Amino acid sequence: MQIRELDLKELYTVYEVVKQLRTELSYEEFEDLIYDMRHMEYKMIGILEGDELITYAGVSIQTTLKDKRHLKVYDFITDEKYDSKKYDEIMKEYLYDYSKTGMCESIIY
Repeated sequence: MQIRELDLKELYTVYEVVKQLRTELSYEEFEDLIYDMRHMEYKMIGILEGDELITYAGVSIQTTLKDKRHLKVYDFITDEKYDSKKYDEIMKEYLYDYSKTGMCESIIY
């Protein structure tokens, strides 16, 4: 098992899991939106077993007057084939560490 940032070459793999959360989204629209979100430093983070994506989180580090510097989690899904309780917890622990590395004060889901 590996947790890492995913790159744009892996969009098909990401889409196969994300479409379980965003059912109305076509692949073409998904791809367009991912490219549009690059300006806000949107990062795709995944838990993988080999080439298979188990859990996906789409995040960015943001700063606002209200929340100060924080990690914003926009998308969070575990593939329905896997134990969501187990893998959600693993991803949340990783995002906590990721937020601390990014000097964030909080995580907003």
